Amino acid sequence: MTQPIPDPPTPPPGGLPPTTPSLTPATGGLRTVSLRRRVTLMALVVLLVVLPITGLAVKAIFDAQAERNLNTLLNGRAQLAQQLARQNVAPANLVRRIDADGIRVTLTLRTGQQFGAPPVEPTGKIREVRATLQAGQRTRGATLVLTADTSLLDGASRTLRRVLLISGAAALLITALALILGMRLALAPLDAMTSLARSIAAGRRGGRLQPTRTDTELGRTAAAFDEMLDSLEGAERTARGSEQRMRQFVADAAHELRTPVAGLQTAAETLLQLTPDAPSHRREELELLLVRESRRAGTLVADLLELARIDAGLELRRRPVHLRALATTQLDRLRLTAPTLTINFTGPDLSVFADPDRLTQILANLLDNARHATTGHGQIDILVKPAPDLIEIVVQDNGPGVPPQARERIFQRLVHGERSKGSGLGLPIARGFARAHGGDLVCIDRPDGRPGAAFRLTLPAATTPLRP
Repeated sequence: MTQPIPDPPTPPPGGLPPTTPSLTPATGGLRTVSLRRRVTLMALVVLLVVLPITGLAVKAIFDAQAERNLNTLLNGRAQLAQQLARQNVAPANLVRRIDADGIRVTLTLRTGQQFGAPPVEPTGKIREVRATLQAGQRTRGATLVLTADTSLLDGASRTLRRVLLISGAAALLITALALILGMRLALAPLDAMTSLARSIAAGRRGGRLQPTRTDTELGRTAAAFDEMLDSLEGAERTARGSEQRMRQFVADAAHELRTPVAGLQTAAETLLQLTPDAPSHRREELELLLVRESRRAGTLVADLLELARIDAGLELRRRPVHLRALATTQLDRLRLTAPTLTINFTGPDLSVFADPDRLTQILANLLDNARHATTGHGQIDILVKPAPDLIEIVVQDNGPGVPPQARERIFQRLVHGERSKGSGLGLPIARGFARAHGGDLVCIDRPDGRPGAAFRLTLPAATTPLRP
């Protein structure tokens, strides 16, 4: 049964037809041929190419130089004969003085008398130079024939070729042996990297190559290898720490939730077991307990969700925020809940580009903590101070304060202070909001040096004074 062939895709108007990703055949992975064998073979191949070329070049230069030397020798002897003839040297003496090894000299006078060796017939193996003497009483007009047998040059060339072949073969053999031994030493750093990688894979941490030089190829590779191990082990430690903190956080959250849930369960079971003639005030107490514990559990769940959002990356809705108006709203709320408190606001009227809801949560948490610390009968101050690149908001009280050794611990999750009545998540959430804005929240000494606690909120922003 044949299937219909789908129509080709229609190109978009005025554009090119849609392209499909090209399919590349799956490769078998990284080729892991022995590096020693590869380098050795490559070096031998290079030598096999270079040595014959070098040998041919040497032989060609030798043959050319031998030919040039032979021609120079014959022409030099002919010029010497002309000089001796001008000195009126006797023919026999002239032949004897220009005679040399490998050269055959024949001098024929005008009378036909010959001196020296008898002439030979020129062949391919014979090199001949003829000259007519221009001076001398008996040698004027005489013919001088100089011949040399080139078979001697051919023999020397064959000997040179044989020497080059033997020396080339010996060079290849010696080079192969030297490469086999030398590559063991040259690739020892790679063996060290392999051993270290296997030890790391086996679970042994902390080993490093520690190269003595980092300006070479192996040095840079070893340094990069150590940096990779540092990053991997650092990431592993971070992951283990995060996992441990997450387990602890989940355990603490479950512990915190268990109290309100247990209260809800107890109140609900007691309420169900009440008889119709039970006192109404008892029923109201149980109902209030249900409401209180359900709110407590709901607040804890909401705080946990806020922390989850912070960890996942909080999305801020930034817009200009008037700090005085924001603080005034929170101070008015605080005056209603704690009318006996003395509350002050100091600082210029500034605006900042931030998320107003998150800033409100930060200020509300800090003010509520200050109210609990002063038990509703102290003094709370809000100080606003601009800086070149940030704005500082300090919330301080005249309560017992926070010991220096606990000032960072109180920002950990589910950590309760001595006077804390919450879930232990308010300050971590407030710091998370501050850092999401690019700022921070820390606990410091009061700027005026008096007893009490002070929390400084910094927001990186180009603050702008408001016009009256």
